[in-house]
Amino acid sequence: MTLPSHAQIVVIGGGIIGCSTAYHLARDKADVLLLEQGKLTSGSTWHAAGLVGQLRSSASITRVLKYSVDLYKQLEAETGLATGWKMTGCLRLATNQDRWTEFRRLATTAKSFGMEMHLVSPEEVKRMWPLMEVSDLVGASWLPTDGQASPSDITQSLAKGARMHGAKIVEDVRVTGFEMDGARIVKVKTTQGDIACDKVVNCAGQWARQVGAMAGINVPLQPVKHQYIITEKIEGLSADAPTIRDPDRRTYFKEEVGGLVMGGYEPNPQPWTTGDVPNDWEFRLFDDDFDHFEQHMMQAIERVPALETAGVKQMINGPESFTPDGNFILGAAPECANMFVGAGFNAFGIASGGGAGWVLARWVIDGEAPLDLWTVDIRRFSGLHRNRDWVCERTLEAYGKHYTVGFPHEEYESGRPAIVSPLFERLKAHGAVFGSKLGWERPNWFSEEPGARDEYSMGRQNWFDAVGREHAHVREKVGIFDQSSFAKYELSGSDAQKALDFICANDVSKPAGRLTYTQLLNTRGGIEADLTVARLSDDRFYIVTGTGFRTHDFGWISDHIGDGLDAALVDVTERFGTLSLMGPKARDVLEKVTDADVSNAGFPFGHVREISIAGHVVRALRVTYVGELGWELHVPIAATGEVFDALMDAGKPFDIRPVGYRALESLRLEKGYRAWGSDITPNDSPFEAGLGWAVKLKKNIDFLGRDASATFLAKPLRKRLVCFTMDDPNVVLLGRETILRDGAPVGYLTSGGYGYTVSKSIGYGYVRNAEGVSDQFLTSGRYELVVAMENVPATIHIEPLYDPSASRVKA
Repeated sequence: MTLPSHAQIVVIGGGIIGCSTAYHLARDKADVLLLEQGKLTSGSTWHAAGLVGQLRSSASITRVLKYSVDLYKQLEAETGLATGWKMTGCLRLATNQDRWTEFRRLATTAKSFGMEMHLVSPEEVKRMWPLMEVSDLVGASWLPTDGQASPSDITQSLAKGARMHGAKIVEDVRVTGFEMDGARIVKVKTTQGDIACDKVVNCAGQWARQVGAMAGINVPLQPVKHQYIITEKIEGLSADAPTIRDPDRRTYFKEEVGGLVMGGYEPNPQPWTTGDVPNDWEFRLFDDDFDHFEQHMMQAIERVPALETAGVKQMINGPESFTPDGNFILGAAPECANMFVGAGFNAFGIASGGGAGWVLARWVIDGEAPLDLWTVDIRRFSGLHRNRDWVCERTLEAYGKHYTVGFPHEEYESGRPAIVSPLFERLKAHGAVFGSKLGWERPNWFSEEPGARDEYSMGRQNWFDAVGREHAHVREKVGIFDQSSFAKYELSGSDAQKALDFICANDVSKPAGRLTYTQLLNTRGGIEADLTVARLSDDRFYIVTGTGFRTHDFGWISDHIGDGLDAALVDVTERFGTLSLMGPKARDVLEKVTDADVSNAGFPFGHVREISIAGHVVRALRVTYVGELGWELHVPIAATGEVFDALMDAGKPFDIRPVGYRALESLRLEKGYRAWGSDITPNDSPFEAGLGWAVKLKKNIDFLGRDASATFLAKPLRKRLVCFTMDDPNVVLLGRETILRDGAPVGYLTSGGYGYTVSKSIGYGYVRNAEGVSDQFLTSGRYELVVAMENVPATIHIEPLYDPSASRVKA
């Protein structure tokens, strides 16, 4: 096909993701041109193993994977090209109690997400897979709707479907660069000429990183060598044998033409290059590496003894694109106004392909994600992820965890410490046990035992009691949190308020010296961000948001500042350290280190003041995330240590102590504060989340999401976020446990933990009812939570459990 000179949307890459995206764009009547530097499927797609699983820990990503299965089932009927789809089901094997507990929790998650998943005995596994050795099994999980497919066949079928809907596909043309107009791509440069375009979708697979770099975009993926074998025919192997995942032996199996495909995820993976992938690496593989693969072969033979005598027809050793957190990459690149990315699929490309193409196409057309895709959003990364060596090291750790037990609260260990606050050594001396968030080292808890570390388990972990003591200290005395990792921006200019009036759901038009807690909404009325806006002067605002949301929230605000407005957004995260002084004795400490009036009358809640501490000007925000009297003190970064020392010295009579993030979590659960990414997401409206009071519908101000918000308010709410407590103190709540009302499922928990003041496990989740969720509906039901497949009685709460002003708890 002759290369056209213009296309509305140019998709780069003819693997399964690119072809799926082109198919869905063309189906939605977009003018689409797909460019492939070699032949369709020639990157990683052609040598993928083709297992298709659906269950993930995110409801939205599970929905994406379920969409893939539904698409693959009907695609042949639409296009006339077979996809090789077989719904064989999948068995996941457990050989120890930790894995079995994980499967019981996953089975609960599956139920919460409306998926069928069963737990079966070793005897049942043997009946379903007679060639398997099952003597070491505790049991297995069974997902009957999982299966397998032919990656090349699916891709060709999607490509044909794209053409049928009007897409143009050109092979043997390579992208060589982009013509930019500021932060926008106006032309795609290729080996066959330039193409003017409105939008570009980078689905270039293992080349996505260097394609993005041509436009100044960072796509943090790392090619890793992944091997599997294809055996000769094995006697007694059924053609419809379930696919097998044997995570404790780090291997997987699927039937293929009477033999087995077998591969695995080793703890010592082999990266390919941290530089650019060669342009001519199309239908190419690495040399067979039987020495490295031997670890999988030995484990596989113990599981399937027939493998010992089976002939090996072929070994596949090819690169797959993996990411630093094991999740794929979708969405609008933060550095470029019109490039979208779909890449880094961590060997889930075939399982994800159909659904990822669907949501990415909607994202490209609408300019925002069609559902909560935060776990795969490219804007979850930061400048740290431009360091290719760091990305490689962290990605190899993530690859090695592909089949390990998913313990709650587990931290990555590689590439640390990457970013530390000025208090790192001081906090270490206090016994801090650190975790990391977006590269920042942050104290999770404090131990009196030298060298203490997290000890992971499926039950209560070794930090449980220590966190309880920190929690009580904040409730009864005063604690200090190092929250220097908070993302911080300044918006300034004569139109700064006008810009925020449109972007923020709450009313920020308060006088200087006031704070506003607000959500940022999408066009569906869902919550895209949750942050605090402090007005420093008429034309200057200070915005504070969560550590992990730095790139996302900055991008969302920047993207929605109106054209022509005098409003400049600057990231000032590294300019300020943040010390949160919280607890009933917080004022006693603060008034000893400053001459400023910090009385309730002189410094009310929801205000911001500049005060002096230890000779330094500090931005003090009277706000709390723990439900106690407190201030966030935003300190010039170089002065953070001196201000910390001054507070600690002044706080000695009040028994001040540093406190970690795990106590912060338990404190916020008791008070009922929402956490973005779990309790509140782009799928949830403020009204459903109990935050309708923060939406300025009574003001005559237009804002993003106003129409959708008015619609929510005009109808009975179909879901509402509520709190549950458990009388059994040994129940561990993590989130995604199914909520039963009068025995029927009505939702699932979005977050869970333990409240040390109320001495109960606490969970938050949305209760759903198509006819509406009123207070009467909520309080009239009998509730249970399904925890690891066991029904446990629960008590519902509409009001916060903890109210410091009333000196009481409700539980």
